[in-house]
Amino acid sequence: MTLDDLRQSLTTTNPPAGLTPALIGMWWDAKGDWTRAHESAQQDEGKDGAWVHAYLHRKEGDQSNAAYWYGRAGKVVCREPLDAEWLSIVRELLDRSYRSPLVICEAASGGLGFG
Repeated sequence: MTLDDLRQSLTTTNPPAGLTPALIGMWWDAKGDWTRAHESAQQDEGKDGAWVHAYLHRKEGDQSNAAYWYGRAGKVVCREPLDAEWLSIVRELLDRSYRSPLVICEAASGGLGFG
């Protein structure tokens, strides 16, 4: 899935199949449903969910709670505009979620050299 695909899906009622809970949270946030976004972020107990959680609490103005979640995500507290942070999070999560197996194997092996 690309960023454009995700944006186009915002016209639908439900998030596209196959998104991670963190990406579903960002999808609901883009739709203006903070509560559903927060519920989705809470379903991911890893660093991605914590990052989305941090963004959502920053967006609601709860800076101390956001700082806690940035720490859980291993991220510094974001100071960029919310729309720029949304884009940064979504791009990174999409890149990690939809990277092709060949690219992953290539990166892990140091290239496609065989010998």
